[in-house]
Amino acid sequence: MRRKLLLISCLAFFATSAVAQSSGHYDYTKEFIWGINKNTNGGLIGGFVMKFSSALSETQFRTIGFELMNVKHPNEHRRNSAAGNPFIYGKSNYLYAIRAQYGRDFILFKKAPQQGVQINASIAAGPTIGIVAPYYVKVGDSRTAVPFGYDPKTVGPGKTPVLYSYQSITGTGHLFQGLGESSVKVGLNLKASLTFEMGAFKSNVTGFEIGSLVEAYAGKVELMPVEDNNSVFLSAFITLFYGHRK
Repeated sequence: MRRKLLLISCLAFFATSAVAQSSGHYDYTKEFIWGINKNTNGGLIGGFVMKFSSALSETQFRTIGFELMNVKHPNEHRRNSAAGNPFIYGKSNYLYAIRAQYGRDFILFKKAPQQGVQINASIAAGPTIGIVAPYYVKVGDSRTAVPFGYDPKTVGPGKTPVLYSYQSITGTGHLFQGLGESSVKVGLNLKASLTFEMGAFKSNVTGFEIGSLVEAYAGKVELMPVEDNNSVFLSAFITLFYGHRK
């Protein structure tokens, strides 16, 4: 009889521990993550993201996110000049997208502490500020870079395209050159994704996010003057992220 009582007590203890472990020990109310993004409209590194989350219920979270992305034209191709310096022929402007996003995270599958994978579905939307900065190239023996797309002496709707020959370009301007001559485009963005969290400890978050994003600006954004330019950009992305929760 004593052995049966001891066995029942042990089983009850382990059952109670398992329930507590799966339902209570991994609960959290706040989370902060940051990550590096790769997307179909960006380069090797598309940009950077960060997101704050707070619990609305056991399986639903309110999210506020921010993103900084470099958006490229689909026909941009990097080449090497005769001097061996890389440049993008036909590019007239950079587009830097600064996005704010408000949304929801829904826990689809919740992992146990220190093991498993948590899967969340996410949706978010918000405003975008697009910074359109001129792209500068060096031509011939000149040490001073000039805008590739247009003659800087002409202004207004009648701007004259300046398409330097491939052979005449020797390189690009320095980093952030032309940023002070930027214009601003206002838009909206909408993102839907799935996140896979694989952190080994309940207070840390490590994983990746995959999804798609649509972004629309008020008017076309000219990135390459001799190509078709759009006001709406679609992209697929993957983000590697790390963070903390409590």
